Amino acid sequence: MNKFTFTKLSIPDVILIEPRRFEDVRGFFTETYNKKDFAEGGILEDFIQDNYSFSKNGVIRGLHISKSPKETAKLVRCIAGEIMDVVVDVRPGS
Repeated sequence: MNKFTFTKLSIPDVILIEPRRFEDVRGFFTETYNKKDFAEGGILEDFIQDNYSFSKNGVIRGLHISKSPKETAKLVRCIAGEIMDVVVDVRPGS
């Protein structure tokens, strides 16, 4: 039984991760990260830091960019409600 669904999107290296939710009368449980499952889904990055922020309705957060040799993989999670996450491929030739 897969705990995650991984969907590769049109921009290379952008993957939509949908965790499976296990529900019963007590509530629910979901695993949000599993190194082995992520690797099998094509995500090989070693996540070192995890941040959590809350934005009020209508807030736009900044564009984040990282360049070699200090590039950073981003893992974006929506806990409740919805987000519009815009990915811009600024690599030459993209």
